[in-house]
Amino acid sequence: MIANLFDMVFGCWHKNYSFPITAKGSKRQSPAASVTGTYVVCLDCGKEFAYDWQNMKVVSEGAASENVKWHAHKAAKAA
Repeated sequence: MIANLFDMVFGCWHKNYSFPITAKGSKRQSPAASVTGTYVVCLDCGKEFAYDWQNMKVVSEGAASENVKWHAHKAAKAA
């Protein structure tokens, strides 16, 4: 909890992102890429974030877990 407070005050604000990167096939090694298949990287600290191409924005961590459930349901339905 103290670390989270420290990061909130002195940590990176994640305002400088890379261009969205789409992981192909089995190369989805990154947790951020496993959410939507596309991710961006903070160019200041290197943290990766899931990216939603339809809405053209970074996916929040709470929405990312819902998105994983939706993709799992979609994949199970297709099989």
